[in-house]
Amino acid sequence: MHSHTRNGAAYLAALSYAAILGFSFLFVKLTVTEASPLDVIAHRFALSFVTLTIPVLLGWIKISITRRDILRILPLALLSPLVYFPLQAFGLMSTSSSEGGIIQATVPIFTLLLASYFIKERTTGVQKISLLLSVFGVIFIFVMKSGASLASNSFGGIVLLVLSAVCLSGYNVLARPLTQRYSPMELTYVTSILGCIVFNLVALGYHAIDGSMSAYTAPLVKPDYWLALAYLGILSTLVTSMLSSFALKWIEASKMSVIGNLSTLISMMAGAYILREQLAYYHIIGAIMIIIGVLGTNFGGRKSFAPGQTTSANR
Repeated sequence: MHSHTRNGAAYLAALSYAAILGFSFLFVKLTVTEASPLDVIAHRFALSFVTLTIPVLLGWIKISITRRDILRILPLALLSPLVYFPLQAFGLMSTSSSEGGIIQATVPIFTLLLASYFIKERTTGVQKISLLLSVFGVIFIFVMKSGASLASNSFGGIVLLVLSAVCLSGYNVLARPLTQRYSPMELTYVTSILGCIVFNLVALGYHAIDGSMSAYTAPLVKPDYWLALAYLGILSTLVTSMLSSFALKWIEASKMSVIGNLSTLISMMAGAYILREQLAYYHIIGAIMIIIGVLGTNFGGRKSFAPGQTTSANR
């Protein structure tokens, strides 16, 4: 019963993660009209860092990490957020959001390949087919939505987006053994500190060279920007990091990453209800493919190991 409860909590965390990401596109749209992508990322991580530091300083949250622990977690922070966010932001500057969505959908495939190679996760034939079905469901929606105009003139942008997808997959795989050693809060705190320092140094350095320091602070006087920033900095950066760390402690990386595809479904529904975007037949077909794929990947396997046990945890 105990392991079922833990697995249930892990799946709930994974679904909450997908839901938060699904709505984040609405808030990204609100911020990029007010500030450059680099400033938005810098502000996001500054806010996450401050939000998490207050309860740590007040002693409500206990964090006990040494310099050696930080070095162990550093490769995880490098993959995401330090490399993933800039690759995605600059990739999206020269490609369409449909192309971004299609490439992001391939994360479960990269995760499956990396997880089977590096941490020896095993999947059944049914799980592999289900995972591909889910990925094709996302791709189908984006291809149909954008018509035949996908021949992007930006090969460079697509390369950056593919690299960002590989980074996120690497993060899913590398986080798995680390979640056996550190709490979700510790992993989140280290990655948010590093994200805050690096992105703010880069943003401020850029503005100092450019002589545009006022552009860094200009959006911070707008209430709408703060609303979007609160969602992105607290929910979409801080909370999702904790939820994914918690989920990866109990469920395999390949299962976790395919649940992330539900965020496409959620953003599609959010677009329909909030932005009054039209839902078409291909949205429904794609949605069915995604849902069947997610269910098949997560429940179409042989009995997996006991929760929390992973072949790489004791390396």
